[in-house]
Amino acid sequence: MDVIATAGHVDHGKSTLVRALTGMEPDRWEEERRRGLTIDLGFAWTTLPSGRRVAVVDVPGHERFVGNMLAGVGPVPAALVVVAADDGWSAQTAEHVAVLDALGVRHALLAVTKADLADPAPVLADATERLAGTSMGAVPGVVVSGVTGAGVPELAAALEALLAGLPAPDAAAPVRLWIDRAFPISGAGTVVTGTLGAGTVAAGDRLALGAREVGVRGVHALGEPVPRAAATARVALNLRGVAVEELSRGDALLTPGAFRSTGLVDVTLTGAPEGRLPAELVVHVGSAAVAARVRPLGGTAVRLQLSAPLPLRIGDRLLLRDPGARRVLGADVRDVAPPELRRRGAARQRGAELATAPAGSAGAAADLARRRVVRAADFAAMGWPVPPGADRVGPWLAAPGLLDELAAALPSVVAAHRSARPLEAGPPVAVVRRELDLPDDELVRAVVRPPLVLREGRVAAPAAGLPPAVQRAVDAIRARLADDPFAAPDAEQLASAGLGPRELAAAVRDGQLVRIADGVHLAPGIERVARDRLARLPAPFSLGQARTAWGTSRRVAVPLMEWLDGRGVTERLPDATRRLR
Repeated sequence: MDVIATAGHVDHGKSTLVRALTGMEPDRWEEERRRGLTIDLGFAWTTLPSGRRVAVVDVPGHERFVGNMLAGVGPVPAALVVVAADDGWSAQTAEHVAVLDALGVRHALLAVTKADLADPAPVLADATERLAGTSMGAVPGVVVSGVTGAGVPELAAALEALLAGLPAPDAAAPVRLWIDRAFPISGAGTVVTGTLGAGTVAAGDRLALGAREVGVRGVHALGEPVPRAAATARVALNLRGVAVEELSRGDALLTPGAFRSTGLVDVTLTGAPEGRLPAELVVHVGSAAVAARVRPLGGTAVRLQLSAPLPLRIGDRLLLRDPGARRVLGADVRDVAPPELRRRGAARQRGAELATAPAGSAGAAADLARRRVVRAADFAAMGWPVPPGADRVGPWLAAPGLLDELAAALPSVVAAHRSARPLEAGPPVAVVRRELDLPDDELVRAVVRPPLVLREGRVAAPAAGLPPAVQRAVDAIRARLADDPFAAPDAEQLASAGLGPRELAAAVRDGQLVRIADGVHLAPGIERVARDRLARLPAPFSLGQARTAWGTSRRVAVPLMEWLDGRGVTERLPDATRRLR
C-alpha cells in the first residue's frame, strides 16, 4: 500500500478530487458535509489500474484547522498539491506548501482542479514554477475536474508514476505509529488509526504506549482485517488494555525499547529564520503537537524544551510553527539526550559542535566519543548506528579506542593506590571504576590487561609484594613455621613482630600466609602437611589424637580441624570423631 496526503487552500476541491479518484466520501463528520469543507482528517482509498493500492489522507485547507492538516501530512511520504483553476495560488496554498517544504517532502504531484470553470493553463504554469523552488522541485502537473471527471484517468496514471518513485520503506524497522484518531467500536473496544511509515505490526504484538504496554488484538488496512501490515500503510489497530479516554491525537505506539522519550532536544534549522525566533514555538512531528521553549545556540542550532516528552530519534524532521506570525520552519533532530549547558559560553560552543557534526556512522562515532560509554540499547534508541570500531562489553557500548586508552592509564592508577596504601594488593574494582569514570564494574574487567590481574575484587600487579618491614616480619614467621609447621605465633608474638590485622591480611592476600582463624596463621601448604600426619592415625581419630599428631596446642588444633572440615579434607562423625575423606 502507498499513502499520499492532499494539500491546498480551502474550497479548492481536494475532497471532491479524492471522491472522484476513489469513489469514497473522505469527509467523516456531518458538520463537514453540511459546511462543505474538511475540518478534521478524512481518509479514502482506491486501487489504481496497475493494481497498486493507494490511501489518501484528505487534510483540511482552512487556516483555522492547520493543526489538523499537520497531523495528516506529518507521517506521509508524498503529497498531492491541489490548486483551483478559478482561484489560483492563494495564501493558504502557500502556507500548506511551506509546511511540505519545511518537512522536506520530496515527492509530490500537482493537480489543477475545477478545469471546467476556468482556463487551467496559467495556474498550472504558475504553481509549477512556485513549487520548483521548494524541497519538491520539479513537480509533474495534471489538469482535472472532480465534477465532470475529466483528467481523472490522467491523475491516476500520474499517481502511478509518482508512487513508483518513492523510496522503499523499511518493513523491519521499529514501529512508531502516531495516532491520529481513537474511537470505540461496540464489541471490539478501542481502535486507533495512523500512518505506518516504517516497520510491521501484527495481531498479538505488544507495543509501548507511554510507560506501559498495550496489546494489538487486531489489524485492519483499507477497511479489511489483515494478519499484519507493513509500511507504508494506513492502519487501524484494535487495542487491548487501554480505554479511548486515555488516548489522544499525537500519542505514539512504539516498539518497546526502540525509542527514547525526551523533553529536551537539540536541533538545527533547515533554513535561516526571518528575524529573531520567538521564545516559544509549537513543535509538530507525526500527528503530535507540543509547545516548546526555544534557546538559540548560535547559527542554526536551537535547543527545545518540550512541554511534554516525545519519542524522538536522531535524524527526525520536526516542524516548528509560530502561530502568531503564521510561519513555519523545518528542523532536524541532532541530539535527543543533549549535554547540560552550565559554563559560560557553553551554548555557543554547543552550537558550533552541532554545525560541524557529521551524520551517519561518522556522526555516531563522534557522539559516542563525546559520551565515552553508553548502553547499547540506549544508543540505538537515540537513532544511531553502531560505529565501526566500537567495543561491546555486556550491555555497554564504548567509543572506539577508549578501552585501550583506559587500559594504558590503569597501571598508574594501581601504582598510585599502592603508594598510598602499601598493604593493599591494589585498588578495589569500585575505586578503579571511579578513577576511570566508568559507569559499571563490568567495564573495569575489560581494561585489565597483563601484567595486571583481577584478584579478590582488586586490580593488582602479580609481583606487588609487601612493604620491606612487613616482608621481613613475615619471613621470620615463615622460618619458624618451616621448623614447626603447626607452631602458629600467638597475638603477642605477632604484635611484637609488627604484624597487626592489616599486615596479616596483606600477607594472606599475597599468598605468604594462610589464615586459619582469628589469631591463627600458618604457612602455605599446611593443608597437605596436616593431612599427611592424620593419614598415619587409625580411623576414626579424635581431636586429641590429631593434636598429638600435629604436635600443637588446642588453640591451634581446634580451628585447624574445623578449617579442614570446611575444606572437605576431614569428615566429622556423629560421635565427634573424624576421618579423612
